Amino acid sequence: MSDNFQCLRENMVNTQIKARGVNDKKVLAAFHRVPRHMFVGPDQELQAYEDHPLPIEHDQTISQPFIVALMTEALKLTGEEIVLEIGTGSGYQTAILAEIAGHVYTIERFEKLSRSASILLDKLGYNNISYRVGDGTKGWPEEAPFEGILVAAATADIPPALMDQLAPNSRLVIPVGDSRSQDLLIVSKDDRGNLDRESLGGCRFLPLVEDKER
Repeated sequence: MSDNFQCLRENMVNTQIKARGVNDKKVLAAFHRVPRHMFVGPDQELQAYEDHPLPIEHDQTISQPFIVALMTEALKLTGEEIVLEIGTGSGYQTAILAEIAGHVYTIERFEKLSRSASILLDKLGYNNISYRVGDGTKGWPEEAPFEGILVAAATADIPPALMDQLAPNSRLVIPVGDSRSQDLLIVSKDDRGNLDRESLGGCRFLPLVEDKER
């Protein structure tokens, strides 16, 4: 069965990712290495490499492979960066980032998801990931600044804390919009703190939920 999964993974990379314009060699290598079928339930393993998201616990999803690749490539990681991920979920995007970045700090609001992801990622041998359960809109200020921030949930407005925690000459990738219309944005910060926005096109993510203080 492992050979079958390897074939499915290679087909996913060639037909869903490379064929759609993702060509960063580090990103493609990460997708070849990470066993996506291990991040879904046993009854979904054969669907794991198909071109669509899949449901996981807490009514969350593991994103479509191409979207994971597109967001990862948009960060333009070179291999040593400290990266912040908002929305650990299944841990698949976390693993892709950990294959490339120096260290990944990942935040998940659901404790069970965070725990399951950390157990699996530890089992797979990743030792460059730190986990937190909490409100992703607040970021991880004590570990900032980050040389890349990836947000795997949609928000109407980019949280100010994430903008503040983005290092100069770095990028934030985030879906912005409501349940009807979202754009996948790259927000770049230059060495003077000036910001520039670029849209990668439409997308569909679950909402980023902020813990409202009473």
